[in-house]
Amino acid sequence: MRIAVLKETFPGERRVALVPANVPGIVKAGGEVFVEAGAGEAAGFLDAAYAEKGAEVVGDRVALFDADLLLQVRSVGANPVLGAECDLPHLRAGQFVIGMADPLGNPTAARRFAETGAALFALELIPRITRAQSMDILSSQATIAGYRAVLRAAIELPKIFPLMMTAAGTLSAARVFVLGAGVAGLQAIASSRKLGGIVSAYDVRPACREQVESLGAKFVEVPLEAKGAEDKGGYATAMDEEFYRRQRAVMAEVARQCDVVIATAAIPGKRSPLLLTAEAVAGMAPGSVVVDLAAERGGNCELTKADERVVAHGVTILGPTNLPAEAPFHASQMFSNNVTKFLLNMLKKGQLDINLNDEIIRETLVTRGGEVVHERVRALGG
Repeated sequence: MRIAVLKETFPGERRVALVPANVPGIVKAGGEVFVEAGAGEAAGFLDAAYAEKGAEVVGDRVALFDADLLLQVRSVGANPVLGAECDLPHLRAGQFVIGMADPLGNPTAARRFAETGAALFALELIPRITRAQSMDILSSQATIAGYRAVLRAAIELPKIFPLMMTAAGTLSAARVFVLGAGVAGLQAIASSRKLGGIVSAYDVRPACREQVESLGAKFVEVPLEAKGAEDKGGYATAMDEEFYRRQRAVMAEVARQCDVVIATAAIPGKRSPLLLTAEAVAGMAPGSVVVDLAAERGGNCELTKADERVVAHGVTILGPTNLPAEAPFHASQMFSNNVTKFLLNMLKKGQLDINLNDEIIRETLVTRGGEVVHERVRALGG
C-alpha cells in the first residue's frame, strides 16, 4: 500500500502527520511511505531524515494523490478553505484519508468529502476506550495546549507566578483558576503549579475532583446538581441554562480573586459553554489574564475572540485556537505516534483491513463509497 504524508496547508499549521521515527514500523507492515518535500521542516524534521528511515521524498504535491492512503494533520473539514481548494479536487474513489476533519463541528464538509468517493477516518472520533488510548490525538494535543496556555498567561501577566522572598521584599504567588479538568485543564494545573502558582480548578464532572487535588490544586465546590454531566466517553455534556446561570455566578466570584483564568471547557461538536461573562471579567483586577482554549467553539469567556488578543476592563483575553502548532516538534511526535498506532491496527500485510466489528475503525470511519456512513455526522447534516 502506498502511503503519502502531505505538507499541511492550513495557515500557521507547523505540525506534520508522520515523523521519521515512525516510518520503519509502517514499512515493516507492508506500507510504502512517500513524503511531500518540506512536510516536516517547520516541525524540525528534515527531508533527509525521512529518506534515511526508508521514505521517498516527493516534490510534486499533486503526484502524491496517486497514493492509496493520505496522512494529514488537518484534512478537509479541519482545513475548510485550503483543504477544499487543494485536496478535494484530487481525491478519488477507493482512496483513504486519515486526519483531523472536525466532522461534528463541520458535517457539511464531510458530505462534500463523501462526494469524492474517498473514505475518511476522522481522528477526533477515536473512542475513549482502553485499547485506543495510544491513538487518542485529542488527548495528546490537549496536553501541549494546556502547557502552552500557561506559558502564554505567564508572559502576559504583569506579575511572576512563584512566591519569592527577597531582600527587596516578598512577592506573592500568582493565583490561577482553571476552568475544565480534562486533559488540557489538568496539564494547565500541573504547569501552573510547577511555575509556583496557587491553583484552583473547577469541572462540572464531580469525578474530576480527585485528579485536580492529586496535582496540588484546590477543587472549587459549586452547590449544583451535576447528574448527567458526563457522557459514556468521559466528555462533559451540555446542561440546561439555569444550571449555567448559577454556575457563572460562582465562576465570577472565584475569577475575581485570581490573576489568571485558563478556560478549557468544551463539549464535542457543540458550542463551548459560557462560563465567564463580561461582567465577571469587569470584576477581575486590572492586569489579569484570561487564556480561553475553547475559543474555536465560541469560547468559555463572553469577550473572547478567536485568535485575537482583547483587552477589556484592564484584563487581557487571549483566544488561541491552535496552540499545539506552537510546539510542533513534540506535538508532531505525539500525533505521529497516535496515527501510527491507528494505522497499524488496520494495516495487515500491506493492505487495509476495514473491519467494522472493531469499534475503533467503526467509530472513526466518516465516509465510504460516496456516502457519509457515520450516524452522528449524518444526523448533523453530513
